[in-house]
Amino acid sequence: MASGQKRSPREPFSSNIQRRDTPRAGSAARAITFGGLDPLRATFLLFIAAGLILIISFFYETSLAIGDQQQMDQTWRNEVKVPVAVPAVIDPSLKRPVDGVDFAIVIPRLGYFAAVKEGVSSGVLYSGPGHYPNTPWPGDPGMVGVAAHNVYWINFPQLTPGDEIDIQTRYGNFRYRITGSRVVSPDDMTVLVPSAPGYQLTLTTCWPLWAGAFATQRYVIFADQFWPAPYKRGYT
Repeated sequence: MASGQKRSPREPFSSNIQRRDTPRAGSAARAITFGGLDPLRATFLLFIAAGLILIISFFYETSLAIGDQQQMDQTWRNEVKVPVAVPAVIDPSLKRPVDGVDFAIVIPRLGYFAAVKEGVSSGVLYSGPGHYPNTPWPGDPGMVGVAAHNVYWINFPQLTPGDEIDIQTRYGNFRYRITGSRVVSPDDMTVLVPSAPGYQLTLTTCWPLWAGAFATQRYVIFADQFWPAPYKRGYT
């Protein structure tokens, strides 16, 4: 019989059982921090949520802007009586904005109507078109300038030379015929010259029209006044 060496008694719990029953510290930390989600997946979901919030906010603010523009349009239709004939002598007091609105633009082919506000700042163009304040008023010699965000003029590329644009003012209706269009860079100032010869109208918006605030160019429509037949007018 072997010498009397005593064998150590077996531990009450084996190391294997300990490794199997004891959770890893790193796993527990991840479960607490990310609710069981992988960090990369959690970050991805956060980006998705942020994007959805931005989209909802955009459509909500756009709906408010459209509502404001519709109210201005309705006010113009209800309260402004556009004279049938333009007077030979125009009262200059009529060439001032009333409650921020200068005149209205009508495009028969598109069924488009909008009151046009004074100015072309982002706050003005937020809901609809604006009149470049450094350009003439309809009926005055030179180039009348009107701008709008591309989301409101998304179908304007359908217009072609010969199509009509009407400008309703408090002193009469002025009719213009489109002569052409161009896509230009934002710093091209040759497309809007207030002192240009004749009686002209220029519309500007961002291009491409589908790009919204990310548009990098400008879409410009040119038109000439044909009614009333242009001639030099006087003032009171």
